[in-house]
Amino acid sequence: MARLRARGGWRVVRPLTILSVAYPFAAVREDTAGGAEQILLQLDRAIIDAGHRSIVVAAHGSAVAGELMETPPLPAPVEDSVRAMAHANMAAAIESARRRFLVDIIHLHGIDFHAYLPRAGVPVLITLHLPLAWYACAALIPRRPQTWLHCVSHTQARAAPPGIPLLPVIENGVDADSFPAGARKRNFALFLGRICAEKGVHIAIDAAARARVPLLIAGEVFPYPEHTRYFKSEIATRLNRACRFIGRVGTKPKRWLLAGARCVLIPSLVEETSSLVAREALAAGTPVIGFRRGALLDVVGNGRTGFLVETVDEMAARILEADRIDGNLCREEARGRFPLHVTTDKYLRLYERLVRAPLRAAG
Repeated sequence: MARLRARGGWRVVRPLTILSVAYPFAAVREDTAGGAEQILLQLDRAIIDAGHRSIVVAAHGSAVAGELMETPPLPAPVEDSVRAMAHANMAAAIESARRRFLVDIIHLHGIDFHAYLPRAGVPVLITLHLPLAWYACAALIPRRPQTWLHCVSHTQARAAPPGIPLLPVIENGVDADSFPAGARKRNFALFLGRICAEKGVHIAIDAAARARVPLLIAGEVFPYPEHTRYFKSEIATRLNRACRFIGRVGTKPKRWLLAGARCVLIPSLVEETSSLVAREALAAGTPVIGFRRGALLDVVGNGRTGFLVETVDEMAARILEADRIDGNLCREEARGRFPLHVTTDKYLRLYERLVRAPLRAAG
């Protein structure tokens, strides 16, 4: 039997078979630089720990705790023909999983979920990990029965246009106890995430250079033409001994990098919907310095757990003031506000509720 956390202890529930479907262009593994992929990994483990069955449809090269249905490798770069191939692969894998297993609920994580939304007959939950403006308009009002959407932060949900049916927010959580305690701070700033223009990696380079503080850039360049052009023209040409690109990193090295950094820079040029990196940085006892926008307004306590800034020069100045921030306070904030078990418990309860929900349209 499966278990579900409840007030006063655990409640025994019928084991569910949960099919999680990842974004088709990012492998789901510990070193993937993507919040959606990391959340899927957390849920995959939590599903199994609770006594349920976890099946994951994900890109070639993925590594999960549950049963992996790996889609075929895709050629690069990611152009329209490759997207069409990827969507067809995902649709076929979902249908194959439904034929092979008695799937109780399907959980979609990709921004392009509408291109492989499964046929009716099984409840579908869609987590909107990215800014709502990035999704196709029709995708946000699905006509498929038993289809539900939700956001990962209240900031993101408040930006939703009228008429979009949303379930209550489930915020992303972090396991604060998994980060090394008492790690010695070193004199470097850290950027961690996808290497693309909207993440503002070039701004992090500018700010660190003006502060004369070394910068480590950890993350992944996905094979989109615009991402590779950006890396070659805006990042690679500026790498040197004081500004190093170390690529994607696994879970343990990431935790030590976050714990050892002077600060973590999040100079996003788009509205952050949750910023798992910011939450992980605080859990590691490291202040966050980011632009005053999106969910960072909810995550970072300005002057308490980091700084919210408006310009590159202000970011550079705050890098030099990062040692004013109490790392213990950062950890306490993360532990109290973003506990991982609350996130996973909410998803497990939601899975059970949607499986038992009567057949109805999303709207």
